[in-house]
Amino acid sequence: MSQIQKNYIAGNWVEGVSSIKNLNPSNYTEVIGEFAQASSAQVRTALSAAQQAQLAWQATGLEARLQVLQAIGDEMIARCDELGTLLSREEGKPFAEGRGEVYRAGQFFQYYAAQVLRQMGETADSVRPGVEIETRREPMGVVTIISPWNFPTATAAWKIAPALAFGNAVIWKPANLTPASAVALTEIIAKQNIPAGLFNLVMGSGAEVGEQLINSPEVDAISFTGSLQVGRRVAQAAAGNLTKFQLEMGSKNALIVLDDADLDNAADCAVGGAFGGTGQKCTASTRLIVTAGVHDAFVEKMQARMAKLKVGDALAEGVNIGPVVDAKQLQQNRDYMQLAQDEGCELVCGGDIDDSKGYFMTPALFINTRNDMRINREETFAPIACIIKVADYDEALATLNDTEYGLTGGICTQSLKYASHFKRHAKTGCAMVNLPTAGTDYHVPFGGRKNSSYGSREQGQYAEEFYTEVKTCYIKG
Repeated sequence: MSQIQKNYIAGNWVEGVSSIKNLNPSNYTEVIGEFAQASSAQVRTALSAAQQAQLAWQATGLEARLQVLQAIGDEMIARCDELGTLLSREEGKPFAEGRGEVYRAGQFFQYYAAQVLRQMGETADSVRPGVEIETRREPMGVVTIISPWNFPTATAAWKIAPALAFGNAVIWKPANLTPASAVALTEIIAKQNIPAGLFNLVMGSGAEVGEQLINSPEVDAISFTGSLQVGRRVAQAAAGNLTKFQLEMGSKNALIVLDDADLDNAADCAVGGAFGGTGQKCTASTRLIVTAGVHDAFVEKMQARMAKLKVGDALAEGVNIGPVVDAKQLQQNRDYMQLAQDEGCELVCGGDIDDSKGYFMTPALFINTRNDMRINREETFAPIACIIKVADYDEALATLNDTEYGLTGGICTQSLKYASHFKRHAKTGCAMVNLPTAGTDYHVPFGGRKNSSYGSREQGQYAEEFYTEVKTCYIKG
């Protein structure tokens, strides 16, 4: 990518007012490319074009819409090796994860292609004689999508696909840390037979482009994934215009390991859930709540598995853990490592940092931690896991729920009694039994409780609730 990559606005690729360099976190001397930053005037152009294009798209036949989404999904899956390599280069997750993310993103488009034909209304009899009632769903209009860097393709896809499927226009502001994946997806969408302006890519900072979008009265709905702090800012801005919004924000997920658990499976769940994606997942299990009877044996199994994890270049053969996304994130990881030790946690393995060429950190495991420590209260977004020893299931469940967040939670047990109780009483949006807390399917709802999420659920049939509004029609013959 030698030339500056452009924004896509009103059906055209356009230059920005400035540009940023995109660096490879595995080797920060490598510039992946330069990417244009949209101006305020260009954002206004995108908004105006989206309003006009949405009307044409809403009037487009269902089969034509289906074919567009199907084509996008098919191409993403066909090119998952190529696009997965690009994703891994700029975000830092190992190639297998990068490829898998692109493949999954393609499945989102394929799923919502099928959903285009499943938009059914309802009828009802009126209490008034001779009057019939019909309820139907119609598009919201113009949807702003603000997506994060940790899943630059998948998170964007699970928002863009239903938005288009249900007849909306899209203005997408991706994270500035992962613009190459955004341009690649936009190129696929842009080649489809869609009205000019239906889909717009506006790259730029949250302070400028993001603020303009969330404050615009021309936006009908906002779908945001990011931090709790920014999510609150989105909510405040949207409320000013009474704009519909949904938020996916922070988390502090926990995995419970009971005395009766299969410890080999539990250790696998903990390692995969805590350290996959270098811990940079909103679903990562950074708190490992372990009952006293198996605490020491579980720690040993964790150490043995962690010792086998290979940290290195995201595209290197056999690498399990890539770099963190950038220097700022690595410094934050350093700070949390120091915080944990200052709070009295005992480091049993990992936590080594090498920033001589890339932003590398080995996964860290702490013991002798308490749930009231900051390291167990704040979202670290790092490959750091803390073990909290508890007496029994009741204390374990209370500890898991003792957090301001509530996205995912897991338990490892062979007891049907505890598994069933956990599914009902974990105060989380997703509950896993004998599985990692990270890892969800694309055809079912996703979201959390408390400060993790706000608004209707994402994914599956539940996405229709956000991307459409209900109209009730009355007719007298």
